[in-house]
Amino acid sequence: MNVLTAAVAALAVTFAVPAFAGDTIAVTDAYARFMPGAMAGAAFMQIENHGDEPDRLTGVASDIAERVELHTHKAGDDGLMQMLHVPEGFEVPAGGSHALARGGDHVMFMGLTERPAEGAVVKVVLTFEKAGEVELDIPVDNAR
Repeated sequence: MNVLTAAVAALAVTFAVPAFAGDTIAVTDAYARFMPGAMAGAAFMQIENHGDEPDRLTGVASDIAERVELHTHKAGDDGLMQMLHVPEGFEVPAGGSHALARGGDHVMFMGLTERPAEGAVVKVVLTFEKAGEVELDIPVDNAR
């Protein structure tokens, strides 16, 4: 096995392991997208709550953008979809999950201070009401 193959295998294992906050919150299948020419990007993931009480994702931070917010899509009065900041965040039910997915709830990076390349890793911190902070290394996968 050459050094490059070993490094790629190590990265695959790193990204396959879920990030945990305490014993309750697990984040899996995280990825970020940054389109060419855009000064914005988004991150998507599955958030699981293994606890006995609901929790709420209330904030997000990353140093790759001037602003990082929790967003959702909603149909406007004209029928067109709009992206909206969700300052109250997203509830993750006890024993359940909440998807941050394309076309729905997501993490939004605005005013990029750098444009991460395909395969790069973006450092993100999610903040939960009860579980506290979850630090993530999210791979950039523009093909998804």
